[in-house]
Amino acid sequence: MVMLRLPVVALLIAAFAVAGAAPVLAQEREPAERQRLLDLAYTLGESHALRQTCEGTSDQYWRSRMVRLTEVEQAEQGFDAQLRERFNVGFAARQGEFPLCDASSRKAEQQSARKGQALALKLSRTMRVVRRVEADPDLAPN
Repeated sequence: MVMLRLPVVALLIAAFAVAGAAPVLAQEREPAERQRLLDLAYTLGESHALRQTCEGTSDQYWRSRMVRLTEVEQAEQGFDAQLRERFNVGFAARQGEFPLCDASSRKAEQQSARKGQALALKLSRTMRVVRRVEADPDLAPN
């Protein structure tokens, strides 16, 4: 059981790294970064469905992380709607595919966590560069 949950914990850590990495608004992001955010929202939706399959429908663990992501992102209305839609599509896809908690749903949960971790890592690396650039003007030589 611990082996199956480890990637989920890693995705949680990565999702928070993305949410708190830098004060870059979605509309300021490059198209590739916006796509990664959409992919991450989809993956969070998948993770939410897969976790609920085993933990029950009252479990809101990944949904609350998605809410936090949208709060921190402060995207314009259109992109915010896209993020929410991608979460819902990911949720519906996995909910329909894995209606029962079993070894295959646990494996899918682990795969989703790895995918989300990779996306969040790519996003956090990009955001760290932006943060450094924003912080360096005071340190630049004259």
